[in-house]
Amino acid sequence: MTAGTGASGAAGPAGSPADRAAVLADAARAGDRRALARLLTAVENHTPLAEHALRRLYPQAGHAHLVGITGPPGAGKSTLVAALIAELRARGRTVAVVAVDPSSPITGGALLGDRVRMQSYAADDGVFIRSMASRGHAGGLAATSTTAAVVFDAAGFDVVLLETVGTGQSEVEVAAAADTTVVLEAPEMGDEVQAIKAGLLEVADIVVVNKGDRPGAQRTAAQLRAMLSGGGEHSRSKRPEILVATAVTGEGVPELLAALDRHRAAATLGEAPAARRARAAAQVRAVLVERLWDRLAGPVLAEVTAQTLDAVARHDTDPYAAADALLAALARQELPQEAS
Repeated sequence: MTAGTGASGAAGPAGSPADRAAVLADAARAGDRRALARLLTAVENHTPLAEHALRRLYPQAGHAHLVGITGPPGAGKSTLVAALIAELRARGRTVAVVAVDPSSPITGGALLGDRVRMQSYAADDGVFIRSMASRGHAGGLAATSTTAAVVFDAAGFDVVLLETVGTGQSEVEVAAAADTTVVLEAPEMGDEVQAIKAGLLEVADIVVVNKGDRPGAQRTAAQLRAMLSGGGEHSRSKRPEILVATAVTGEGVPELLAALDRHRAAATLGEAPAARRARAAAQVRAVLVERLWDRLAGPVLAEVTAQTLDAVARHDTDPYAAADALLAALARQELPQEAS
């Protein structure tokens, strides 16, 4: 990524959304941080400009290492992300962060605490940190997190860190968005068997027992290794690496980065096509759902959709029959267009 401080294109180019998107996309790829910030705002707000920009940027993406960082609240995700940034920058790599914070149920806003913690990197052109509100989206990520990662990827960042909101058991969605999923655990935070049941370790490529300077850290790591190698319903052909680190001091972070590089290299040889195809399926599915729903809520089908939803609410029909009926309504709408 080439660093930049601001171009005339970022100031608000005139023209159609497609023209403005082209200017912003090209400026972001050239290192214009203002243009990149404007693109990310457009992505979060689902504007037409964002779609045009993504059409232009998507062919340029696919080169960054997307790393998901997840785990229960209090495990130290933000501290580990900051430590990883320091280690990556020491090795000359550029890094972008998508840090998701919980939204207020009243205002929809977010504390955006991750940006506060990482202010020391604000002047580093090799680092870009974007905090996003979850806006009620389940799964630990914001609805636009994966799209933001594509923008960072196309802008030339070497590594993109996706830090989840930290709600605990629901955060498995990050595995579909990342090349490598890192799950944090902390010692003395409860029964380690419960961590297995939570589902997080099922999607882990690397497990980090953080706060390794605390009593019980090595014991927690040993118990996790034993459980993950003990067979049964949690056995799998490729078990995650278990590491111990102390993010606040940086101890164990070089070893974590080495593990990330090993997983990246191994995936490139074997599993990356399947993982990336799954990610592509999730991305296309999300766009399809959004566009289908927009059509159903549009002026032509809004009344039919409302009547169908009312029927489900009254239990006069079931959701499956309703979905079939709405798909049939969409097909009927298409017939005149196809005939012409």
